[in-house]
This record gives sequence, C-alpha cells and structure tokens, in this order.
Amino acid sequence: MLLAEPTASAAMPITPIFNPTGDDSVAHRTIWFGNTTNLMQLNDVRYNWAVGLYQQMRENFWIPQRLDITQDVTDYWNLTDEERYAFDGILSYLTFLDSVQTCNIPHLKSSITAPEISLCMAEQISQEGMHNQSYQYMIETIIPMERRNDVYGFWRTDKVLKERCEFIAGLYQQYVDQPTQENYFVALLADYLLEGLYFYNGFIYFYNLASRMLMPGSADIFKMINRDELSHVRLYQKLIPEAMQVFPHSLEQIYEMFAGAVEYECAWTNHIVGDNILGITEASTEQYTKYLANSRLRAIGLEPLYKEAKYSKSPYTHLERFSDTKKEAHTKANFFEATVTSYVMSSGITGWDEI
Repeated sequence: MLLAEPTASAAMPITPIFNPTGDDSVAHRTIWFGNTTNLMQLNDVRYNWAVGLYQQMRENFWIPQRLDITQDVTDYWNLTDEERYAFDGILSYLTFLDSVQTCNIPHLKSSITAPEISLCMAEQISQEGMHNQSYQYMIETIIPMERRNDVYGFWRTDKVLKERCEFIAGLYQQYVDQPTQENYFVALLADYLLEGLYFYNGFIYFYNLASRMLMPGSADIFKMINRDELSHVRLYQKLIPEAMQVFPHSLEQIYEMFAGAVEYECAWTNHIVGDNILGITEASTEQYTKYLANSRLRAIGLEPLYKEAKYSKSPYTHLERFSDTKKEAHTKANFFEATVTSYVMSSGITGWDEI
C-alpha cells in the first residue's frame, strides 16, 4: 500500500500497523509519505542522526526519586510569598506542558514512515511521562498537603495560565480535529516552540533559586529535565527543515507563530515572576525569550526575528552554566549520584552545540 503524495489541503495519512507490500530500503525511505512495512529495520537507516540521538536519549535515563529533595521541604518555607507563588505556578505550568506532549506526540508519530525517527518520538513520549512523574514527586514531597490541590489546579483559578494552556493545546487540537497536512505542519512547529521556548523561563527560575542556595534538589531535577528537553529540541531542529520541504506553509506563518509564542511566554512569565524575584526582571525575561526565539530560528535555517544586538545573547549566561548543559560539569552533586547530577554529554553524539 503506497501512501498518497502530499497535496494542499489533503488529509494526513496514518502509517498502517503492518504493510507487507512496503519497501524499507534506504533509497525509498522518507520521514513522511513513505511506503514502509512499519517494521523497525534499524540495521541500515537513512537518517543516521536519529540513531545517534536515540542512543543519547536512552543514555540520559534517570529516576526522579533518586534525587534528594529533602532540603527543599525546609527551603520552601524560606521562600518569600512571591517566590512560593512563582514556584507553585511554574510547577503547574510545566506539568501542563509535559502532559499535553504525552498526549500530542502520538498523533504526530502516527504519520512517521522512517522507523529510526519513530523510535526517537517513542522515547520522547516516555520521557515526557517521566517528567510528569518528577513534578508529582516534587509536589507530593515539597509542598504541604493543604496546598497540593491548588498547585495541580493552578490553571483553574489563574486566568493567565488557563489562557496560556488553551492557546498551546488549541494548536494541537486543531490537527486532531482536522488532520490536514497544513495543520500537521502547524502542530509540528508548535511542538518545536514548546520544546525550544516554553520550558526555559521556568528552568531559569529554579536555577536562580539554587544559585542563591535555595531548593537545590528541585534544581537537580530540572537539570535532568532540561537535558532531556534539549534532545527533543534537537529532534525538531532536524524535522522542521525537512517538513518545510514537504508541507504547505509560509515563512510569514512561521514568524507569526514565533512572535505569538514569545508574546504569550513573556506575558505568562511576567505574570508569575515579573520583577518580584531577585535576579529576574521583566526586561531580562523579554531579552531571554527573544534570544531563545532567534536561536531556534537560526537552528532551522531562518533569519532571526528580533534584530537588536541585545537579542543575540542571553542575560542568564551564569544560570545556564549552572544548569550544566554545556559540557562544563560545574554542578556539584548533592548526594552520591555524581555522574547523574554532574553529567557531561556523551562525546560520541554530535550536534549539541547547535542547540
């Protein structure tokens, strides 16, 4: 069964469970619209980068319960009211992000016809689920029982967060409701924005606390999540340029989605953090978010959206080093698992500097 070639407004084909007449040869293998048997033939692949990325994702395996967050239980009450509010809200927001990814990625994966890339997406789904387990571990351990339901339901009572969640989920739901090729591209790009933009102001908040000797266990967990998310960013940095050659879209559409993502992300971060946290300001939030957007655009071969020189650099270089995602291994382990909390990216996998 040969899948249909892409045409404007056409429905997105779903890869069959088993296609005995398929052709899995490298010469005929494509990411989408291929004629795959849907068997995992990985001895000879077309996209070698996907094999290396999958190996790195597997090597990143970690278990949140092995990270010590006992100091954070005390530190939580040493936070200011504004810091606790931000802690609760950001944790709730990140829970949402990984929750929708766990639900959304299978929809995108179902149309992938290159098994090596399908494998990466399967591992991504697993990691997103484990991230949610990490958030639950933090909420159930650090936050007092009487406050936990408020964290889980933060989006129910916070209008800004609810609108943020509805906007993000709406782009995915659009494809689920109308699985056209145009909507597939939008959902794929929305995934890239989520993985490459939406998490990072939250990460910065937790690294900021840890740099002031607060909530070190939480920061250790987010270093692990940060490392996983960078592998997801790497995946979409490879997929988006390929998708731009296949699916109906316009550059204006891409830039509009980036601009909208930056606007929403700044509005949310300024709402939950604003100028109330030592070391973070609304100005630095804007600079960092636009810097990230420019970096993600360059990574897929497009010109930066924000031309001012200040948006070519991060205002949080000191905190990014603290996160230890740049092969520097400066982070000190807070208990016996030094190789986990002071990790160094495997030298056998290339491409991390592009992120």
